[in-house]
Amino acid sequence: MSAPLPVADNSRAILLMLAAIFCFTSMDATAKALSQESGTVVALWARYAGQSLLVLALVSRRLGAVARTRFPGLQLLRSAFLMCSTTLFFFGISHIGLAQATAIMDVNPVLITLGAALFLGETVGPRRIVAIAISLVGAMIVIRPGGAVFSLWSLLPFCAAFTYAGYALMTRYVGRSEDPWTSLLYGALFGAIIPTVLVPFHWQPVTPKGVVLMLMLAGFGTLGQLLLIRAFTAGEAAVLAPFGYVGLVFATLFGIVAFGEWPDLWTWVGALVIVGSGLYVWHREHGARTAP
Repeated sequence: MSAPLPVADNSRAILLMLAAIFCFTSMDATAKALSQESGTVVALWARYAGQSLLVLALVSRRLGAVARTRFPGLQLLRSAFLMCSTTLFFFGISHIGLAQATAIMDVNPVLITLGAALFLGETVGPRRIVAIAISLVGAMIVIRPGGAVFSLWSLLPFCAAFTYAGYALMTRYVGRSEDPWTSLLYGALFGAIIPTVLVPFHWQPVTPKGVVLMLMLAGFGTLGQLLLIRAFTAGEAAVLAPFGYVGLVFATLFGIVAFGEWPDLWTWVGALVIVGSGLYVWHREHGARTAP
């Protein structure tokens, strides 16, 4: 079992995590706007192709060193998880509200907590297992399977939460011994392949607004990925995971201001259940670390 990281390291990692979540929520809002403008496949292509170009430009002087990896198979699988997560979430937010999709996606922190115990040797106890179950109940409240307002599109961010958890755990694992830019490069290049093949069949004339949205999407995605990689490299996955809930606040604000989307009562109830379970996990972690 791995020893806990120093509190100072986790504090720095938490700040990096919060910055990453803001970038990702900004990226999601931009992707929703671009999907309405040019389609979801174009948004996926802009997100990954733009990131690939930015990363290649930034590491061009040391590309040979950055491209070397000790874990080619894990980097490929990690990148596939990220691509699946982004695709599922982008298609989800093109059909349901940003805050609703984010609330459903927010089951991923407790999934990361469980995965960190199962695969990374980080500590998890029975109370956290209960918190994970409660979080999943919260997701079902938001999704409301069988209800009058149920939409199959709401299952996409739910599935995205599982693939994102796999990505986050692999990022944590390979980040222990690899340059963050290596993980960033492989994630961008792999993610750009499939959308580049598909985008000619879905291309629409791009307006000046669409070009700006594409640039913003690439910028927010690249910066968010770099910050997230550094966060999971510096801190424990189980400590960082609950702070992903801040994204729900950002998503709600973006949804209201940019798209006029006001979450309904049950979305709020389910979101509070999910966030409450995550904060309980954090409280247990914080109490364990500060106990004499």
